[in-house]
Amino acid sequence: MQALDAQVDQLRHQRTHLPELADITALTQSRGELVDQMRDAQIVVDDLTAAQVKADADVESVRTRRTRDRDRMDSGQISNPKDLERMQHELVSLDRRIATLEDEEMEVMEQLEEAQTRLTVLTGQVQEAEARLAELSTARDEKAAAIDAELAEVVAKRAPALEGMPEDLLALYERLRTTKGGVGAAELRQRRCTGCQLTIDNAELAIIRAKPSNEVVRCEECTRILVRTGESGL
Repeated sequence: MQALDAQVDQLRHQRTHLPELADITALTQSRGELVDQMRDAQIVVDDLTAAQVKADADVESVRTRRTRDRDRMDSGQISNPKDLERMQHELVSLDRRIATLEDEEMEVMEQLEEAQTRLTVLTGQVQEAEARLAELSTARDEKAAAIDAELAEVVAKRAPALEGMPEDLLALYERLRTTKGGVGAAELRQRRCTGCQLTIDNAELAIIRAKPSNEVVRCEECTRILVRTGESGL
C-alpha cells in the first residue's frame, strides 16, 4: 500500500513539476511584455502615418497655391506692378514654406520607417513566442497524458491492496501519511526504520520480535507503522 501511495505521490509531483510548465510560465510573461510593446509600437506607427498624411496634404496645398499664383503671373492676369512685386515675394515665401514642409515630411517618413521596422520585429518575436508556446503546450499535454495513464494504473492497483485491511489501521495509516510527508508505513530493514532512518536498539527489537506477525508495530522515534520483512534483522 505504501509503495503504491508513494508512486502516486511521485507521479502527481511529476505532473505538477513538468519542465514545460516553468518554460510556459516564463514565456507567457515574456510574450505578454512583447505584446504590450507591439501595441505601443502600433500606436506610434498609426500616429506617424496620420502625421505623414497631414504633412503630404500640407505640402500639396502649398504647391497648389504656388502653381496657381505662377499661372496667374504667367498668363498676364496681374498687370499692376505693385501687385506683381507682391506676388513675386509671395512666391519666394511659398518656396521657403514648401522646403520647410518637405523637410518635416521627410523627417516624419524616416520616423515612420523606423517605427514600422520596430513593429515588424516585435510582431515576429510575438509570433515566435506563440509558436514556441504551442510546442511547449503540446509537449506538456503529451507528458501529462502519459503520467495520467500511469497514475490510473497505479490507483487501480490500490483498491485490491485495501481488501481486508481494518478500518482503524487504514485511518491510522492515512493520518500518519498526512503528518509524515506522505510516508505512513516504513519497512524495518536491517534493524533500521526506513521512515526516519534511525537504528532501533536491541531492547526494542526484542519487543518487536516477540509480537505476533499480525500485530501493528510502530517506530518509537517517528511513530510510523513498521512493516516487518525477511530483511528486518529480527
